[in-house]
Amino acid sequence: MNLKSLIPVGRDRTVANPFTTLQREIDRLFDDFSRGFPSLPSFPAGGTNVLMPSMDVTETDKEIEITAELPGLEEKDVQINVADNLLTIRGEKKAEKEQKDKNYRLIERSYGSFERTLELPEGVNADSIKASISKGVLKVTVPKPVPAQAKKIEVKSAA
Repeated sequence: MNLKSLIPVGRDRTVANPFTTLQREIDRLFDDFSRGFPSLPSFPAGGTNVLMPSMDVTETDKEIEITAELPGLEEKDVQINVADNLLTIRGEKKAEKEQKDKNYRLIERSYGSFERTLELPEGVNADSIKASISKGVLKVTVPKPVPAQAKKIEVKSAA
């Protein structure tokens, strides 16, 4: 058997590079798979959009501040939990009642549930975390734990 007969030949009858062909097929596979999925942060799921709020996480010497954009939401629409050093922000933006006298031409606003989880440093006191929401902006302040102080232990001779 001639080994050259196993290598694909291009349209111009030259020998095609098998790695180039493989790369082209992988690219085509991913293009076919991702077709129909809009770009993040939201994608269709059961007729509604899943929200993915934009967040900023900043840090100072004493605290971590998490700011999330939650337009149209109030404090009753947002829930914050802390467990096992994970801070979870959950919420739901409910769709407005459909009005029969309106013919919608374009709907771009997102409705539905969201959940974001962030890992906190070890030793954070969950009782000292504060959260507030104003004009659709959620602000969560997490005080940093006090760093452990090294303690010098005197070594004595065993007698």
